[in-house]
Amino acid sequence: MAAAALLVLLGGFWSWTPDRDLQTLEARYVSAPGDLIELEGLRLHLRDSGPKDAPAVIMVHGFGGSLHSWEPWAQGLSAAHRVIRFDLPGSGLSAPDPSGDYTDARSMQLLLALMDRLGIARASVVGHSIGGRIAWTFAATHPERVDKLVLVAPDGYASPGFEYGQAPEVPVSVELMRFVLPKPLLRMSLEPAYGNAAFLSDDLTTRYHDLMLAPGSRDALIARMRQTTLVDPVPLLQRIRAPTLLVWGEADAMIPFANSADYLKSMAHARLVSLPGVGHLPQEEAAAKSLPAVQDFLK
Repeated sequence: MAAAALLVLLGGFWSWTPDRDLQTLEARYVSAPGDLIELEGLRLHLRDSGPKDAPAVIMVHGFGGSLHSWEPWAQGLSAAHRVIRFDLPGSGLSAPDPSGDYTDARSMQLLLALMDRLGIARASVVGHSIGGRIAWTFAATHPERVDKLVLVAPDGYASPGFEYGQAPEVPVSVELMRFVLPKPLLRMSLEPAYGNAAFLSDDLTTRYHDLMLAPGSRDALIARMRQTTLVDPVPLLQRIRAPTLLVWGEADAMIPFANSADYLKSMAHARLVSLPGVGHLPQEEAAAKSLPAVQDFLK
């Protein structure tokens, strides 16, 4: 028994995954010093590209993601649009929120503050996964600030472990990632997000791994999960008047493609672009296939 306990302790010691050095991460992943700003009492990482007088597009990433996941779309849209993408607090290289508040209400408060800071009265909002939930909730509650809406495999409907009106239980395996997150384990958890797992290259895995090891990031991700309390989305979706494009991979193993029918039923001004064989991240995995429809929609 003592020998077995010692092996467990040694295994935990060798698997322990400390935070990365913040300066090293910023040198690797921040494109310009001006991309780090102070907003609402926290340090936010953003990129603002394209003509400043062009129609604005704001991109909100999903759980565990960062502004980098929008790179192909941002490049394609920046010729005709002002494209703003940012890391949610405690994700990518945005600092954890000192308030400890990771609710959707706080995310929308920050989105409003960012638009005001940048002098943007109205924008088209693009959101992926939980960023999609934030985007459509923002469009329903602040219609005067939203031109068009692009929802990429958006979150919002109940699913096993996420019921309406109830905070989810965080699995022990997720809690343990605070201390143990070797890159091979992260790669295993990321592979199901892609219709073609071979798309998940070593470089892409390294980027996800590095940014999840930013100081405070893992605690913030767990806090965001704990503070997610879903509400019945239908009444809010029915209030949205902004023209809406749904982009969804038919091989999505994270949020079922079948959910797209629920959105189309509830949203009077929505249409769907479906992508056969593509998983949960079409903006990464199938940028060349998905971008033209987004460009045409945002014209």
